[in-house]
Amino acid sequence: MTGRIGRTDRRWFARVAAARPTGADRVLPPLSTAANHGRLWLGSAAALALAGGPVAGRAALRGVGALALASLTANAAAKHAVRRGRPGLDAVPLVRRPAKTPWTSSFPSGHAASAAAFATGLALESSRYGLMAAPVAAAVAFSRVYVGVHYPSDVLAGCALGVAAAAVTCYWWPPRPSTEPDGRTRVAAPALPGGEGLVVVLNSGSGSDMPGRTPARQRLEQLLPRAEILACGPGGDLDELLDEGAALAAGRGGVLGVCGGDGTVNAAARRAAAAGLALAVFPGGTLNHFAQDVGAATFEDTAGAVERGEAVRVDLARVHDGDGTVVAGFVNTFSIGLYPELVRRREKLEGRIGKWPAAAVSLLAVLRDATPLRVGIDGHDRVLWLLFAGNGRYVPDGLAPSHRPRPDDGLLDVRTVDAEAPLARTRLALSSLGGALRRSRVFTAERVERLRISGLEDVRDLAYDGEIASAPATLFLDKQRGALTVYAPPGATAG
Repeated sequence: MTGRIGRTDRRWFARVAAARPTGADRVLPPLSTAANHGRLWLGSAAALALAGGPVAGRAALRGVGALALASLTANAAAKHAVRRGRPGLDAVPLVRRPAKTPWTSSFPSGHAASAAAFATGLALESSRYGLMAAPVAAAVAFSRVYVGVHYPSDVLAGCALGVAAAAVTCYWWPPRPSTEPDGRTRVAAPALPGGEGLVVVLNSGSGSDMPGRTPARQRLEQLLPRAEILACGPGGDLDELLDEGAALAAGRGGVLGVCGGDGTVNAAARRAAAAGLALAVFPGGTLNHFAQDVGAATFEDTAGAVERGEAVRVDLARVHDGDGTVVAGFVNTFSIGLYPELVRRREKLEGRIGKWPAAAVSLLAVLRDATPLRVGIDGHDRVLWLLFAGNGRYVPDGLAPSHRPRPDDGLLDVRTVDAEAPLARTRLALSSLGGALRRSRVFTAERVERLRISGLEDVRDLAYDGEIASAPATLFLDKQRGALTVYAPPGATAG
């Protein structure tokens, strides 16, 4: 770069080279090295995901996704488009210089882009985590000028690119608001000081005992010492233990509690609804979608609500066969077709690339060898790649829904992907990769109170809340309005 920008760059670079801030030589060069290849940020994301709660996990995912996009843009595109030589190191003290001088284009700074992207990605999900990362990100960006490998404009351009990359992730994967109006319906529930009268069924096979965290049983005993805990270990019969727990709670006029993943919560919810019991959900699984949506994202949330008698009303969705017999219930989602496989693949990838990109990549993979479904939807013949139904309206639209603002709205959130439109597979792939699936004509989303699905003779399985069941030839979906009372603290938590 020449002209005024070039002269300003060289002048400010010389000033930084001549500066001798106290202690900077011991901090900035090692910090700059630690950020090589994104190691500093990837390590920070791993620590957040392991030690933090659901908000920290989402922040870490977005931070890594933004970092990947910024790094790819800076190093694979921008550096090749603008070939700028590195600054001369003669004026930089030897103690600051890196052991190995970069050979790629100086513009823009990849380190600055990654630092800004990661910090901004965190901030989009949590202002607290973003503020914690911002000083470190700024120090990494400045260190690239301090050690003599970039001009100031390289760093500023890198920071701008990183912020833009983080913002772009919102187009594909809208952030879950840190605060939002609490649309949940508050209801009264028994207040149980110390957990007196609470029977908790603990599924020891769920993902609650993460490294670095207190085991689930110990946490429950610390928070609610008077509660009775029934633990289902490896090889145990969870259904039998849930029946026992529900019977004990009903006999004592108490409350049924459950600690496990969404499949375990589903089984407990159906028993609680049948027995007329309030339900206390302790998020002991890997994803804990239901607990987050009702506003009980942590053990502490649920324990506090149990002691104070704070709860919300929740619908229970049901699946009937052609004779009207209930064959399954779901508290989160139901699907037939490709969606179960899509979710399985997406969850394997989203920890590395973020939820929406993982959904798009997984969709392309399952479509490659897929066979469309020919079914009847409320009497209309359809050819579909998949059908998804949520227990309540999910946001945003698309194949990576995030959360439900209100779990008792009485609606089924039905989403389908059409396989009969011209070039349906190509259009679906392009709109998915472009983040425009919600506006694609092959994708539809509607909210209904009930749904009839027929022509399922060739469909072997249906999926609900992570479980699999045999699909009858005809089935009906409907809602049991306000069937569950679930403990959750008041407030505008987004989980």
